Amino acid sequence: MELNELRQQIDAIDRELVELFKARMQVSAKVVEYKRENGMAVLDPSRERALLSKVSELSGEEFEEYTRTLYSSILDLSRSYQHKQLGATSALYDEINKALENTPKLFPERAIVACQGVEGAYAQIAAEKLFRLPNIMFFSDWEKVFSAIESGMCKYGVLPIENSTAGSVTRIYDLMLSKKFNIVRTVRIKIDHNLLVNRGTRLEDIKEIVSHEQAIAQCSEFLHSLGADVKITKMENTAKAAEYVAKSGRNDVASLSSRSCAAQYGLEVLRSAVQNNGNNHTRFICITNQLEIYPDADRTSLMVVTPHKPGALYRILSRFNALGINLIKLESRPIPDRDFEFMFYFDLESPVYSPKFAQLLAELERECDEFTYLGSYSEVI
Repeated sequence: MELNELRQQIDAIDRELVELFKARMQVSAKVVEYKRENGMAVLDPSRERALLSKVSELSGEEFEEYTRTLYSSILDLSRSYQHKQLGATSALYDEINKALENTPKLFPERAIVACQGVEGAYAQIAAEKLFRLPNIMFFSDWEKVFSAIESGMCKYGVLPIENSTAGSVTRIYDLMLSKKFNIVRTVRIKIDHNLLVNRGTRLEDIKEIVSHEQAIAQCSEFLHSLGADVKITKMENTAKAAEYVAKSGRNDVASLSSRSCAAQYGLEVLRSAVQNNGNNHTRFICITNQLEIYPDADRTSLMVVTPHKPGALYRILSRFNALGINLIKLESRPIPDRDFEFMFYFDLESPVYSPKFAQLLAELERECDEFTYLGSYSEVI
C-alpha cells in the first residue's frame, strides 16, 4: 500500500475522532449542568480512576500506556471545559481586577527603593532604569531588602532573579517562599564585568580577586586563565568588592565589578568585559508589598506546590497547553524542612485581561496543594 493511501486512512480516522471528541465534550457540558443543579463537584476521582482502568483494559497490553495517557489528557480537557461552562472564577482574580482598577495608569517616576550592596551596584543601575528619580537605600543583604519593604521603610525593592550565563539566583527563590511581596515590573540589564584595580597595578601583580559569586561564575574562563595562584574571594556584592579594593590601597588585589564602580571608587579598568559570554544579561524584579498591576501587564509569576503523586506536574502543565498560554519559565526549588518536596516557579505570558488567564488561575488554585500569585507586570528591556 502506498504512503498516500495510508495517510488518507489516517485522515479519515482523524475526522471521525474529531467528531467523537466534540460529541464527548458536548455530553460533558450536560454532565456539568447536572452536577451544578445537584450541588456536585466537577472532579470525581473515583469515576476518573474507573474510566482510566476501563480504557486501559479495552486497549489491550500493546496500547495500554498510550491509551491511558491519551485519556488522561481528554479528562483534563473535559474538566477544563466544564469549569469554563460554569464560568468558574476565583477570589484571586477578583483581587486582580480590583488592583487593575486601583493601580495608577503610569508607573511612578519617584520612589524610595531598596537595593542590596553599595553605590555602583548593578541593582542600582536596574533601579535607575525602572525609575527616573529613585531615592535608593542600600542594604547589606537581600533579606534586609525584603524586610525594608515589609516594614514600609521602602516602597519598592529591586533584586536580581536570573542571569543568562549563570542561571537563577537561587537565594531569591528561597526568600520568595517565606516573604510576602508582589512583582510590579522586571528589567533586563546588560552585564559587563570589568577587572578593576588601584592605579598602577599590573595584571601580573594580582594575587587576589574579589567579587560576588554570580560574577565569579560568569567570569570563570578569564579567572582560570590567570592560574591557580590567584586567590578568588567571594563578597556580598560586586560594588562592595570594588569599594574593598579602593579602601585597601593594595596593588595585588582586584575586583570584578561594573564600569560605573571604577568612576565611583576611583579605580582603573585593567581589563574590560571579562565575562564568559558577551551577551550577558541579568533580569531584576521590582517588588512591593501591595498588589499593583500597571497597564500592559503581559507576564505573570506564580509559585505552586503540587500534590506528591505521579503525574501531578503534568496535570498542571496540561492546563497551560489546553488554554494556549505560553509558559516562558519553569524552575523547581526544594521546600525547606520538607524532604523531597518541591516548589515550582512559573513565568507565563498572557495579557492579564484575558478570559483564559482568569480560567487558568481558577483551575490552578483547585489543582495545587499550595498556590501563590506573585504578580502581573511588563518587562523593561
